Amino acid sequence: MTETTVGIGGAAESTDMVLNIGPQHPSTHGVLRLRLVLDGERISVAEPVVGYMHRGAEKLFEARDYRQIIVLANRHDWLSAFSNELGVVLAVERMLGMEVPERAVWLRTLLAELNRVLNHLMFLGSYPLELGGITPMFYAFTERESLQHVMEEASGGRMHYMFNRVGGLKEDLPAGWTGRARQAVAAVRTGMDRLDGLILGNEIFRARTRGIGVLSPQAVHAYGVSGPIARASGVDFDLRRDEPYLAYGELADVLRASTRTAGDSLARFEVLLEQTKNSLDLADACLDRLAELPPGPVNQRLPKVLKAPEGATYAWTENPLGLNGYYLVSRGERTPYRLKLRSASFNNIQALGHLLPGTLVADMVAILGSFFFVVGDIDK
Repeated sequence: MTETTVGIGGAAESTDMVLNIGPQHPSTHGVLRLRLVLDGERISVAEPVVGYMHRGAEKLFEARDYRQIIVLANRHDWLSAFSNELGVVLAVERMLGMEVPERAVWLRTLLAELNRVLNHLMFLGSYPLELGGITPMFYAFTERESLQHVMEEASGGRMHYMFNRVGGLKEDLPAGWTGRARQAVAAVRTGMDRLDGLILGNEIFRARTRGIGVLSPQAVHAYGVSGPIARASGVDFDLRRDEPYLAYGELADVLRASTRTAGDSLARFEVLLEQTKNSLDLADACLDRLAELPPGPVNQRLPKVLKAPEGATYAWTENPLGLNGYYLVSRGERTPYRLKLRSASFNNIQALGHLLPGTLVADMVAILGSFFFVVGDIDK
């Protein structure tokens, strides 16, 4: 008879466990993978593994002309389609030295801020959901629908608006649209107070997020983190204020860049909430200005074949999730020679490799959700 000895425990206590979060996991907002090395309940190494949704958009830009690339540009961050379109048309207009009609400038500013609110409302509802609170999601989507209706009426698109054009916008607004937009903004502003009390007034939410996932200003600079996440760590940079484009230079009295110094998950949420409220104020200011403008064109007449002159330029915008940049290289042809996209989520998510080690697995979801990323924006 042969005796067999089975070890129980033993060396297992001194070995690390490798855990995969994703690529298909409810907490990753899509096809993102986090490779974690655990020491008991504590994370010792975290590695974001990206690229599962990579479409090669930057290479596809080279095979489309300047009218067609807009349809590619608005899809990487599917919550911020209008803002994505805006970045690429600003780059092409800069190459052409083109002036956009004043009415189009103010309309672009208005629609960009409404798109910002739509983006933020998604995260304001989904973040508490990940921590166990389902009710805020219903409130957030109720407010989103109010704005979706007016955005869809103006552009004809629900998610991918395709409303920007090189030289302005696709067309003017429908009759009576500005009045309906004012009503939608007022309705959302009322709903924001409900969301504020429902979430920030919840002691469980505050306990799960206060002091969790503190990101230092040094790490923000090192990883190129931007947007609400950077401002929550005390890095006071907002491109709309510091390097104004569109009509933001004339909205300096209304524009407020919300900041915090704590740098934790709660601070990131608070900055997002305040920024949403400020975007509603900016939308009202744009509507007031549009009411004063005389009727006029919203686009420039373009040649049948649009060619950008030879050269290179870089256009960047303050997208809802952070800095979004387009580096455009032209050789005088009807298609870009090269168009490099700098997306906010790609840089922001890299900071997780620095931030997660030393934290508990139970806090990982709270930290991950507070980074407000879209996986398509990471993978491009």
